[in-house]
Amino acid sequence: MDRNSIIGIIVIAGILIVWTTLNKPSEVEIEAAKVKRDSIELVKQQEIIQQKIEEAVALQNPQIENPVEKTAQESDLKNLYGSFADAGTGSQEYVTLENDLLKIKISNKGGRVYSVELKEYKTYTQKPLVLFDGDSTVFGLNFFSQNKSIITNDLFFVPVEQNSQSVKMRLYAGSEKYIEYVYTLNPESYMVDFDINFVGMNEIVASNLSVIDLKFSMYSPQQEKGAQNENMYTTMGYKYYQDEVKTITSRGKDDGGEELNSKLKWVAFQQQFFSTILVADNYFTNAEIGFTSLEETPDKYLKYFESIIGIPFEYSPKSTIPLSFYFGPNHYTTLKKHDLDFEQIIPLGWTIFGWVNRFAVIPVFNYLGKFMSNYGLIILILTILIKIVLFPLTYKSYLSTAKMRVLKPEIDEIGKKFPKKEDAMKKQQATMAMYKKVGVSPMGGCLPMLIQMPILFAMFRFFPSSIELRQQAFLWADDLSSYDSILNLPFEIPYYGDHVSLFTILMAIALVFSSRLNTGQMNDTNQQMPGMKFMMTYMMPLMMLFFFNNYAAGLSYYYFLSNVMTLGQTIFIRRFVDDEALLKKLHENKKKVVKKSKWQERLEAAAKQKGYKAPKK
Repeated sequence: MDRNSIIGIIVIAGILIVWTTLNKPSEVEIEAAKVKRDSIELVKQQEIIQQKIEEAVALQNPQIENPVEKTAQESDLKNLYGSFADAGTGSQEYVTLENDLLKIKISNKGGRVYSVELKEYKTYTQKPLVLFDGDSTVFGLNFFSQNKSIITNDLFFVPVEQNSQSVKMRLYAGSEKYIEYVYTLNPESYMVDFDINFVGMNEIVASNLSVIDLKFSMYSPQQEKGAQNENMYTTMGYKYYQDEVKTITSRGKDDGGEELNSKLKWVAFQQQFFSTILVADNYFTNAEIGFTSLEETPDKYLKYFESIIGIPFEYSPKSTIPLSFYFGPNHYTTLKKHDLDFEQIIPLGWTIFGWVNRFAVIPVFNYLGKFMSNYGLIILILTILIKIVLFPLTYKSYLSTAKMRVLKPEIDEIGKKFPKKEDAMKKQQATMAMYKKVGVSPMGGCLPMLIQMPILFAMFRFFPSSIELRQQAFLWADDLSSYDSILNLPFEIPYYGDHVSLFTILMAIALVFSSRLNTGQMNDTNQQMPGMKFMMTYMMPLMMLFFFNNYAAGLSYYYFLSNVMTLGQTIFIRRFVDDEALLKKLHENKKKVVKKSKWQERLEAAAKQKGYKAPKK
């Protein structure tokens, strides 16, 4: 097997290793079954409590005038809620807070945020974009009072001191004893201040209570064109207190969850382009979080988020727990300005891939966005800039391949001198010695390609998670953040989909021509490993055709442009590289005295130990 064959195998193996690493199962998935089982048990308990609530409400039918039945009803509420019995029944009403960005509806039942509308955005079907909505949302404190389990989500609060920017919701447990939710909507901001005040609760709650559970659950609706792609990016994240940000791996229809026993700064319910984040001014003591993937429903919900978050409780006549909400877009600059590491929930890639996006791609993308609104042209300019920056590496890679090509006759002669398999070490030594003499590095063509890999994977992460591309049309694509379609099929092809993406087809065609031109430069590889040529030239584009059909059109468009430009650069370089002149220069290098490298010295030493003799020069 010659050098080019080895390099080809190394490159393919590297790609497979990186791809496997990016998609390997995490510890979260191993514990998913446990979390799902615990979630089911929690739901069962909530159903039992809800049934008791419904029975108590039924007993409070205003048409009942029998004093005996009224007394029984009041007794049941007292037994169920204790000091909170008066808040056990009521009619649901709403308070609306609003600024230029948000419209928030708060329900007196549970005193919770009932719905959140982002006023500057629409769904793919051009309906108002609502992060969550409805009675299915759960948000309430859970604690013991007088040996009774109280869930504030089921009780009725009283709104006081309300205006368009703030409201106080009180849950009374007697005279001057209440739990108070204070919502304050900041002007021109996606942040909502949320304080929980406890007044006189030291006489109501258990004296040994130091942590109160906050239950927060919601259904995540479909907002985007491609549910399959959106589902992959719909997940949960969290930040450890004064530490790193983590995200639960989401694999479409899989479930996920984690039990966190360390202090946390915030917990996020993430959609592809929008998030709901609950933030502690100080910290949360612990949390159990998880999500359940949902089957196709008429309401188009993708996942059900659940969390039980521990908040520290001070046993005193008056105490306050300062929290806040972020209801807004996953826009990198918008998230970063809050200085809470919110921006790290955007899946830009780990380590070097994320660095490329954060410090190179996003700044350039945002800068170009100041001067033009057509994101198809912005992607074109971005691709040109990337290709210009990488041109020296592209040239070096081509030149190294050209050197190997012109030296092929001499490599074949060395092969004829050592035809036996047991002479493989001698053949390798002679080949490396010749490379050293003429000044050719065996990895010269491979290293420049590997250096470009971070940019390739960074763009793979950037386009599907870039909210700037959301609902941006270009040519036949009506949304660059989702797939483009020129033909909707009346059936679904496995692993392909029910539509035909033209950008993906163009990308695959450009990749075929680019691969054919590049593999054509390596005649020795083509002769000795014809399967390699077929795989790189035809199988790889075919696989990409299936894989990218449901992906963001902006990504397929970028790869199409990148392959076309690579093709043009290769043709341009070929015009200025003379094979005869290159071979002559390599032969001139033989006259120079070359010092053996340490690697070559170690190789020869190892060969001598095995009884091999170095070939004569």
